[in-house]
Amino acid sequence: MLRIILFLVVIAVAATGAAWLAEQPGNVVLSWNGWQAEASVAVFSMVVGGVLIAALLTWAILAGIWRSPGRLRHSRRERRLERARRAITQGLLAVGHGDAAQARSQANAARRHAPNDPLALLLQAQAAQLDGDREGAKRAFLAMANRDDTKSLGLRGLFIEAQRAEDPYAALTIAEEALRLSPGSHWAAHAVLGFRCARSDWSGALDILENNLASGLIDKKAYRRQRGVLLTARAIECADSDVSLSRDSALEAIKLAPTLVPAAVLAAKYMSEAHQLRRALKIIETAWSAQPHPDLAEAYAHIRSGDSANARLSRIETLAAKAPGHIESALAIARAAIDASEFTRARNALAPYIDAPTQRVAMLMAEIEHSDRNDSRAARAWTLRAVRALRDPAWTADGCVSDRWRPVSPVTGRLDAFVWTTPLAELPSDRGMVLESDLFDETLIEPPSDDEAETVIAEPVAAEPEKPKPAAPKTKAASAAVEVVMEPADTRPVSTPTSTASAAASAAPAAASSDSALPLFHRRQTAAPVIPIVRAPDDPGVDDDGSGDFDNKTPSQGSSWRGYLPRRDG
Repeated sequence: MLRIILFLVVIAVAATGAAWLAEQPGNVVLSWNGWQAEASVAVFSMVVGGVLIAALLTWAILAGIWRSPGRLRHSRRERRLERARRAITQGLLAVGHGDAAQARSQANAARRHAPNDPLALLLQAQAAQLDGDREGAKRAFLAMANRDDTKSLGLRGLFIEAQRAEDPYAALTIAEEALRLSPGSHWAAHAVLGFRCARSDWSGALDILENNLASGLIDKKAYRRQRGVLLTARAIECADSDVSLSRDSALEAIKLAPTLVPAAVLAAKYMSEAHQLRRALKIIETAWSAQPHPDLAEAYAHIRSGDSANARLSRIETLAAKAPGHIESALAIARAAIDASEFTRARNALAPYIDAPTQRVAMLMAEIEHSDRNDSRAARAWTLRAVRALRDPAWTADGCVSDRWRPVSPVTGRLDAFVWTTPLAELPSDRGMVLESDLFDETLIEPPSDDEAETVIAEPVAAEPEKPKPAAPKTKAASAAVEVVMEPADTRPVSTPTSTASAAASAAPAAASSDSALPLFHRRQTAAPVIPIVRAPDDPGVDDDGSGDFDNKTPSQGSSWRGYLPRRDG
């Protein structure tokens, strides 16, 4: 509508102007060098307008001719860019759905049409990675690293390629360069922090953590927690070489992360050595309220050397009252009660958990049966039950199960990754494969007979005991499993009390013949130590390795707290 109105206005103005010129009287006379031309005003105006139009047309034609080479070049460049964009789009889509041949073809087309385009370089690198061409990917990322606009992306790609090539030194150098160029680079900060932790360079890791806080990569709460983790790792690392630094690091760590178990154990140790028992107890109680842990219970019980077993039991009962109903409270009370020969108290503590026991519960019950009633058969049954009992919590991070706390995950390098939880599946750990007790069919092992239990725990006899007849198996699989498990205990000549290691060693040859007929997870269970010995607390143990060192730890002892504190006898 507006265009129509504007058009009508222009027509009206032109008509008015033309009428005005037609009404003007007089003529226009041009005289030059004896030549004279005369015309009316209207005719003169039309001639001048025609000349102007012709001049403009001529100028436009000449300018078009002059500019045509540039326009041709620009048009050709636009067509090439359009083809390059189309190739990049198709190539990235091919990378997305894993078509290596199509990705490589489109990458070559993009490089041919736009060799300096950042996206073309990225497509070339990704197509090379998809095709398994590591050298081609490295060249593409190196070209990107030499450009100012893609330097960070190129360094990131070179870092990944260095990791795939298992070249940690090159990866560290690239990550440090990326962090220097861009202090706010999250991947570079994470990588450098992981390398610092892997080399146990805790001071360097703390510097990187300060840089992360200054760059806004982490908030204040995460910073406090991660700094506490790094300080704890440094305290553990230098506990023997630099006690002063270890003490200062542990005390600062417990202020930053009061619920961190190893920090609480170490800080309580140093407070106890400084005769600040009340503060040491408070540290452990705070961590226990957040996460009951056997290391905390062990440290709490031995917070003061020289205490009697009854005093330790009383102290543990105080700690357990801060987490009533928790299984760790029951286990701590049971352990302290066994040490104090209060076996009834230990039984009462474990009573709620014996219907579905964990491995630690079963081993404690075996120790109670042997130490309290000298019931070898019941102890043997509880020990066998521990093999297929529920799994106890452990330090777990990214599918890795460790027997001790670590500051970073060995899988991903993530800081503060280990948590105290029950492993959910059969996962690799730093001690080998986790026992596959949840796969073991309980029907494949029948309760041991009196003769079998006496074979393991009884005193040496003069003659070889008569081999008892095993119970008739219900199934073929049950028969094979019973044969593998029970044959070593039935046929081995008895000369000395047998420990766990010696029983397992003697069981291996006898089980070899029938072991191959069992499934893999059955063979792992039956060929492993399935006849552990339960010794009384006053038993000096057996010199298993011939070193003269008699191990006096019962199967339920050996908590990982000894990685943080020296054992306190008495």
